[in-house]
Amino acid sequence: MVDVLLTHTYHLPYDSKQLRKMQPYRPLGTLYAAAALREAGLTVALFDSMLRDPGVAFAECMEEHKPRIVAIYEDDFNFLTKMCLSRMREVMKSIAHAAKLREVPVVVHGSDASDHPGFFLNSGADYLLLGEAENTLVALCTALFSGGSSYGIAGLLQRDATGGIVRSEDATSRNPDWERLPMPPLDLTDFAPYRQAWESHHRFFSVNMVASRGCPFRCNWCAKPISGKKFHLRPAADVAEEMRQLKVNVGAQHIWFSDDVFALNQQWVKELAHEVTARHAYLPFKIQTRADLMTDQTVAALKIAGCTEIWMGVESGSQKVLDAMDKGLRVREVEEARRRLKHAGIRACFFLQFGYPGERWKELQETIALVRTTRPDDIGISFSYPLPGTPFYERVQPQLGSKRNWTESDDLCILFEAEYETAFYRAVRDALHAEVSSWTEADASLTQLEIDRLWARVYEMEPVSRTKGSEHGSKTDILSPNRVAGFIAADELLAKAGAQ
Repeated sequence: MVDVLLTHTYHLPYDSKQLRKMQPYRPLGTLYAAAALREAGLTVALFDSMLRDPGVAFAECMEEHKPRIVAIYEDDFNFLTKMCLSRMREVMKSIAHAAKLREVPVVVHGSDASDHPGFFLNSGADYLLLGEAENTLVALCTALFSGGSSYGIAGLLQRDATGGIVRSEDATSRNPDWERLPMPPLDLTDFAPYRQAWESHHRFFSVNMVASRGCPFRCNWCAKPISGKKFHLRPAADVAEEMRQLKVNVGAQHIWFSDDVFALNQQWVKELAHEVTARHAYLPFKIQTRADLMTDQTVAALKIAGCTEIWMGVESGSQKVLDAMDKGLRVREVEEARRRLKHAGIRACFFLQFGYPGERWKELQETIALVRTTRPDDIGISFSYPLPGTPFYERVQPQLGSKRNWTESDDLCILFEAEYETAFYRAVRDALHAEVSSWTEADASLTQLEIDRLWARVYEMEPVSRTKGSEHGSKTDILSPNRVAGFIAADELLAKAGAQ
């Protein structure tokens, strides 16, 4: 018997895009909760649903461990979890049902639960944790085990005797000591299936970790129901030591730092490079960060520390769109960051976002042009996705229909009244992805003729895919007249080839 059985609801086989990519990572946020519970003297087991069926396998886990509490504690460091995918709600309900059959109380924590507490309390949750909830979870478990009252615990929602939702006076908990928690316990994770998945698909084994939590920037589409604008940074020595332990004890060959924003503190990055070198903890790693943080000094220190790939939240090549997003970023800073990373031999990759209000054909072309002139090593494209608690959501809320969440990460449908229909944005995504992939011979899967045909399709769709009936620009706006002619010629050639 254990005191708490921890689990989460992201299941890779339910997400077709991520299943194709096959880059599974352990649930760090859930494991940090386990570290806090253990530090308080409680016994813990983990059911990791990433690669295990959350149906039958969870029931078997319940039978094995006979927990006193089940805590569905989502991984706050998994960007897929923060997307609040609707399929995860179904997993939550099935886990809660299995716990209820054994009369075990259910505690739930996560971004989606914070946004929609009524739904989760009506779907099997007895208690709902808000904010940075490690301390709240410990306090709740301690109260339940001792027979004390759970009312008044910071960051806790529950129902009272009449069925009404009771919210603690301190509605959102913050954990100022998060960076002092022990590293996520290694013994709770079965690394074997993770290793098998990585080595069979990529021929190396990558493990995730974090150096920080939260983000202080104010992009108006970014939801922050857990940490708000609070930012925590672990000591560089602790981060380097965890890298060493993952290298020696787990056999990690690569690290994915899943921080929201890495390298915010330039001096800290220099300290990390020193600690990694001193501890012989070197592992190649990738991060996500902002282009305006990539100074010459920071890039040099990241290179020494082992950074080989950086994903930057570029979002758009249009300054107008970046300003509308409150991104606080200049297009020239993206260009400068790309130049510095290329000079250092670090892969530079762009996160892009299509469909933000005010982005018309001219602005989309500016994004395409930025990609072509800077030639990033890879790109990731998403569509503007309104999540509760953001100014963007409040702006488009009157336009939202019954569907307000994506089912899986490749859903990529426009949920509000954007400038174009979803199919057009998907066509631009497919063409731009194909073109960027063609720059690296190893990644090229389409011929230039096929890529030109994808762009010809974009050209054909643009005037008939507008949703607002306004003029977005003439047909000759498509990047350059020579390019347009090439698209048309390529389409004609392919049509003739298909007729033969």
